Amino acid sequence: MKITVALDNNVPISTPLPLKAEHGASFLIEIDGRRILLDTGQSGAVVDNLALLGTHPSALDMVVVSHGHYDHAGGLQAVLQETRPDVEVVVHAGAWGPRYSLAGTRRRPIGIPCPESYLRTLGGRWDVRETPRRLSENLWYSGSVPRVTAFEHGDAKLVGADDAPDPVIDDTSLFCRGPRGLVVISGCAHAGLVNTVRHGFALTGLDHLQGWIGGTHLGPVSPDQQERTLAQLAAWQPEFVAANHCTGFPMMARLREMFGDRFIPAFVGTVVEV
Repeated sequence: MKITVALDNNVPISTPLPLKAEHGASFLIEIDGRRILLDTGQSGAVVDNLALLGTHPSALDMVVVSHGHYDHAGGLQAVLQETRPDVEVVVHAGAWGPRYSLAGTRRRPIGIPCPESYLRTLGGRWDVRETPRRLSENLWYSGSVPRVTAFEHGDAKLVGADDAPDPVIDDTSLFCRGPRGLVVISGCAHAGLVNTVRHGFALTGLDHLQGWIGGTHLGPVSPDQQERTLAQLAAWQPEFVAANHCTGFPMMARLREMFGDRFIPAFVGTVVEV
């Protein structure tokens, strides 16, 4: 299994390629003979990055959207314009709708910029669902993640049309069976990192966290959620934590302090082989 970060907020200083960065996330997963793209960033930058990284979108077998925010699905139009007509698209049924981020007294729209009806005209075989699905022998789509912890309350600045808190019920992740346990690939983990991992254990039957790749959304949540999440993550003793995007630099520094060389800053072009 090989996971390549196709898009992130940052490009590593050492990269020899003219890769693009933007506030967003995208991951290329090569597993069981398939190429699957999780998320598409906010623009068409991911199309250029994929080509530079050696995989044109026309080679993709599947595109999965982790949740309905612009920085994860805004690039879907550009990707679908370059993929094969029979590419499969997996997305949660609750991904569309009005969504906002609060900044003081201002509301900023953060939903998917293109309507589902238009995106469907670009092609693809669409699987719109809320339930889990096994995508290949060693890969699962989480479906809706049960919210069972008492401390993972999410980001208070995310709201819906009526300014009520948006729990991002469409938040999903991918679960991989690694050689030594569960590997989670996350867009943002709005459902909570601990909730997500526990759901992965239940869905796959695995009981050890081998590693985490992707956004943790620990940056914007409360200090209590941050500390309790970090404590549980440390207790699981993963082999690696490759965090990026909504984790934020302060939390990435904490993860580096906790895990040492087991921490990977998962910037654009980073490759994790399991």
